This record gives sequence, structure tokens and C-alpha cells, in this order.
Amino acid sequence: MTGRNPITWNKTVTDPEEMLSRFFAAFPDYNGEEQRRIREGWLYFCAQCRGRTRASGEPWRLHPLRTACILAESGLDADTVISGILHSVLELHPQDNGATAEAVRGLLGDSVLNIVTSTARITKVKFKNKTLQQADSMRKMLFAMTDDIRVIMVKLADRLDRMRNLSSVDAEEQKQIAQEAIEIWAPLAYRLGMSAVKSELEDLSLKFSNPQAWAYIKRLVSLKEEERAGLLRRAEEAIRKEADRAGLEVRISSRAKHFYSIYQKMRKRNKQVDELYDLLALRIICQAQGDCYTLIGIVHGIWKPLEGHFKDYIAMPKANGYQSLHTAVLCEGMPLEIQVRTQEMHDIAEHGVASHWLYKRGSNRDTASVKNLSIISRLQELKAEHLNDTPFFAEIRDELLGDSIFLFTPKDDVIELPAGSTAIDFSYAIHSQIGEKIVGAKANGQIIPLSRPLANTQIIEILTSPQAHPTVNQLTMVKTAKARSKIRGWLLQHGLIEEKPPRAEQPKETKPPRSKHKKGAEAPQEPRAEGRIIVAGSANFLVAKARCCNPVYGEPIVGFVSRGRGVIVHRADCPMFLRIPNNRERTLPASWEEVPAS
Repeated sequence: MTGRNPITWNKTVTDPEEMLSRFFAAFPDYNGEEQRRIREGWLYFCAQCRGRTRASGEPWRLHPLRTACILAESGLDADTVISGILHSVLELHPQDNGATAEAVRGLLGDSVLNIVTSTARITKVKFKNKTLQQADSMRKMLFAMTDDIRVIMVKLADRLDRMRNLSSVDAEEQKQIAQEAIEIWAPLAYRLGMSAVKSELEDLSLKFSNPQAWAYIKRLVSLKEEERAGLLRRAEEAIRKEADRAGLEVRISSRAKHFYSIYQKMRKRNKQVDELYDLLALRIICQAQGDCYTLIGIVHGIWKPLEGHFKDYIAMPKANGYQSLHTAVLCEGMPLEIQVRTQEMHDIAEHGVASHWLYKRGSNRDTASVKNLSIISRLQELKAEHLNDTPFFAEIRDELLGDSIFLFTPKDDVIELPAGSTAIDFSYAIHSQIGEKIVGAKANGQIIPLSRPLANTQIIEILTSPQAHPTVNQLTMVKTAKARSKIRGWLLQHGLIEEKPPRAEQPKETKPPRSKHKKGAEAPQEPRAEGRIIVAGSANFLVAKARCCNPVYGEPIVGFVSRGRGVIVHRADCPMFLRIPNNRERTLPASWEEVPAS
């Protein structure tokens, strides 16, 4: 999902067959069976929305086809493309056109139906965010709602196309949609490693939410555009010359700085455009990972590096899988930012999750197995009960969802609660008065016990009675501090329980010291040598000992590159480490270096 669709659509192109022919001409890699299924999905959708137009006068079918184009650009499979076409078909009234879940399943199968229905469910969610924390909860909730990552891919493509064509709606709606894009969808694209989508959503959001700032930055950047272009050409020639001399094959391109990034840095640093160091940027694509490090050495030999700007995201990838070497140098008196990476690293940086389809497809465009995608595997592992006690599960859970569940009210508002919460917690999260009057609850339309822990993405309906009130028994059922505090406060106020007296503080010296000769007592240990951990020959890594095996000095160890927590050090024979899928790909050699005890 990067760049613009290679097809120019307009209101005059209305014939479904002509539109589909343009699609297949732009994306010819789908095989005969895939083209047949895409055609069926397209003609079915056109039959459902025949004659419909949007408020702008645009044919209803244009947006879904543009969405499908965005998905096809990333080489996504036919089911995803079909789902992009049909993502809004269930919003149409079935009594008018017969667009039903049963019809979609019969024509295109369960996979497409699952993506379409899940996408429609996300579309119904009300994104009412008043704080950054609420926005983060909404993003995590989207993961909790999703069994197939392609649902989020379709929704991102849908949002991106709407942002690209936002001029057709009124100014107030533009700002609302732009705010949703910057708070929900751009960070979600970043979480999936899709930097191209993230950057475009951010730029478009700035354009519509703050058009004055966008126009100001655009004008300032263009003032010295020719001067910057000349410097970048000379820098590229210098790098290419030295790379040729070293026998390295490289591709070099200038990298446009996104307006939103400039806007953010101007605000945070209180600087003008010309004062920002990374407006001038080059990206260098190398043939192999080792070449990246050689190339950085060449660059630093040509120009003086700026202190503190070298970042090695190859050895220590970002949490979303991003890998690259970053540096900044002083070129002709101007700061120049340089990124160095391989082609595979570049595809992952630009397309994120979608890039896995590119690397798992052969020349015959065999469909990638969704279960093999790393981020999908991680999401599925969240639901595997046998991993509940492992540090690996804790790492994934903390990274994506935290210890939370996400629930819906009957009006599709989202409530975030700690895992293990009950309907009583839910009722107090809505309003204390509802919590006090709760007598029962329904989950997805079925009556449930008030003591039963709620499950992710359930629709919870609270049943109340004017005569109801909190009970002592409810204190044992709740998980949240708010519910416990409110229930306890009501019970104290009405004399149903007594306040517990504070525990008297015991004197510090009440316990006699243990006899060192007593059986079972711990004998004082002699001072002994301690060890610090060396990873890949360096002591400068951020390291932490794994809780599952807690390695001690002298034991054989290995380092595991975690997502955002540095290197987790395990015993080499740790069973939990050995169970981590594809652990070799993120393993670094580790050893102990003796440090005498003081």
C-alpha cells in the first residue's frame, strides 16, 4: 500500500466490464482462477449497488474498486482483493438488493465472508476519542476483534482511499475523519510496519485538519527545492563512486520528508523548516546485510557523521519489525540523513505485514498461508491457553493488547476492562448508578451469571431494577478497583459491613535473628565473583534475564531479541526459549564476563 493507484478513475468510467478490464491490466499477476473469483465478486457488488451514487455524485462502486486497487498494489491474495470490493456490501439494505451474508458465502466462500463481516463490524464501531489513552485502547481493541489480519488490511485500504478523496465532504466532516486517521489508523499502520500507509495518512490528516500549516510547510519546502536537489545529486554521485570502488552494488534514491513529520518536529523543537537536520535524505539499498555495514563505513569516510545520530535497527529491530541503519552526516555544510537497508528490509519497512505475501508467493502467485505470517502467528498465540504462564506470552500480550479485554455496549460504544472482569465491573464502567442497580446481564444476547468473567468483544447488556442494591457477595465477583470501591462504599454507608481497623505497625526488631546453625536456615554466603552479560561481543546492549529460567553466572546462555524490550537472556537449554517459533532468526550469542565482587 504505497503510492497512488496506477489507474485513473473518473465519473465517466461507469461500465463494470471496462472498469474490471482496467484493473486486470494494472494488476496482471492474478491467475485465471483468481481473476474469475475477482470478477464474480465485482459483478455481484455492481448488481447490488446499481444506480447508487454518493453525496458527491460519485458512483457508489468507485470507492470499493479503488480500495481493491490499494490491496492489489501490495500483492495481496485474491480473497483480500475481493473483500476490498465487497467490504461495504452488507451496509446496503438487503430488502432492496439481496446482499446477504448467505449470498456472499455461497458465491465466494467462508474466507471472504469472514473478512467482509468482520470489516463491517469494525465500521460500526464509534471512534469517540477524547484522550490519547482512549485512542490507544481503540487500536488495541481492533486487534482483539480480529481473527484474520486481512480484516485490518482491508480497513486500512478503505480509510486510505477515503482520505485521498476527502475533498468531496464538508469541512467539519473532513476534520473529524482526519482526526480519526491520525489517532487510530496511522498508528495502527505503524504497528503493522506499514510506513508508507502511515506517512500518507498522517500527511493527508494534516492537510484536512490544519490546512494552513500544511500549505505553509509545502511553500517553505518548495522554496529551496532546486538547491536541495543539486546537493542530493552530488552526494549520490560521491557514494556511488566509492561503492563501485569497493565492489558494492547499490541503488540510491532521495527520500522525501513527509509534511506531518516536519510539522511535528517544528512544534516539538520550536524550529523553522531550514533548521531541521533531516530534510535532506538518501536511502541506499544494498544486496546483502553485510554490505549495509560496509556502506555505512564508506559514508562515514566521505563525510563527518553527526554525533548521536547513528542507529542500528538491523541488530536491534523496532517492535514492528523495521530494520535499517540510520546515520546523519555533514555534507557541504548541510545535515544529510542516510538510511541503508536491503531490498527485503525495504519491502518490510514500506509494506509491513503485506510484504510477507510478496515473499511467500512464487511466479505462479501461490497464495500465502495467512497462518504463516509472523504477526498473525503472534496474534493467534494470544489465544493459546498453554502459553499463559510463559514469558513469551507475556511479551506478546503486553506489546499488543496489554492485560485488557474490549467489550461493546448495545449501542456499539467500546469499554476497556482488565481481563477477568465481570458484568458488574462493566456496569460500573458505564455509570455508578447502573452498577448499583444491576440484577443481571446478557452477553451476545444470552443471559450469563454475574460472576462469569467476560470475553473479548462480547456485546454486554446490563439488566437493572430500581429495588436492587450492592451486596457483600458482589465484592468477591469484581475485578476493577472502581467497582470494588463503589460497592464497598455503599455497603459501609448502609451499615452492611464494618470498616476494618488499620493494622498496627510491628516493631522492626520483634523477630530474633535466625541462628546460622539452625536446620534449614540460610548460611551467610562468601563473597564470590559475579558476571555481566556480553551479547554479540558487546556489553552495550539493553539486556534482561528471562524470568522462566533466571540464568545465573556460569551457565550457558543465549540472547533473544525481543520486541521493544532489548535482549532477553535465557539459559541455552531453557525449554520456554526452545519453544519460541523461529527463535534462531532472533538469537544472538551471549556469554558471561567475570566481574569481581566488591
